[in-house]
Amino acid sequence: MRWGAVAWRLAVALMVCAAITVAARADEPETGAAKAASATPLVGQLLVASSSIGDPRFAETVIYMISHDADGAMGLVVNRAYGEGPLDALLEAVGVESEGASGRVRLQYGGPVEPGRGIVLHSADYSGASTRIVADRVAVSFGKDVLEAIAAGVGPQRSAILLGYAGWGPGQLEDELSRDDWLTARSEESLIFSDDLDSVWRNAMDHAGLSL
Repeated sequence: MRWGAVAWRLAVALMVCAAITVAARADEPETGAAKAASATPLVGQLLVASSSIGDPRFAETVIYMISHDADGAMGLVVNRAYGEGPLDALLEAVGVESEGASGRVRLQYGGPVEPGRGIVLHSADYSGASTRIVADRVAVSFGKDVLEAIAAGVGPQRSAILLGYAGWGPGQLEDELSRDDWLTARSEESLIFSDDLDSVWRNAMDHAGLSL
C-alpha cells in the first residue's frame, strides 16, 4: 500500500511537530518502546492478520514482533507505507546533516501507537548506540545515529524507516491470538524488507500455511 506524496509530506511534518524524530536517546533506560526484545516464542516472528480480524486498522497487515513478555508486546507493521521522498529532505526535516545524501527513501507506517515516533528496523550488520538486536540478523534502532549512518553511506544494508508501532498490554495479544485474529509465521528478510509491500500479506499467509 502506497499512500502518495501528500501522505509523505504529512508524515514528515508529524515527525517534526512531534519533536521526536527517531525516538529515544541512547542514554535513556530501556523502557517502553526501547526495551530490549525478550526471549519468547513470538519475538522475531511475524503476526499475520487473519481475514476475519475485527480491527480495521490491522486489516491485511503483517507485523514483525520485537518484544513480548508478561508486560505486553510490541511490533512493527511492515507492509504499509506513507510514500517515498528524497532522503536529504527527510534528514533535514529531522535535524540530521544531509550533505552528500542522495536517492529516495520510503517512510512506512509502523502502527497506531505514538504515530510521531520514528523507529528504524534494519539488518544487524549495523549497530549503533541505540540499536537493539531482535533475532538472528534483524535489529531495531531508536536514535538519530542510524539515520546519520545511512546519510554517510555506512548504515545497514537493509532498512525500513517507520512511524509508530503496534502495542499490546498484558494478556491482550494472547486474547487476540485465541480469537484467531492473528496467524503466526516465521520471519523472512524478503518479507520484512520487501520492495513490493502489496504482496507481503499474501506471501506471509503462505508462510503461515494458508494459501489464498
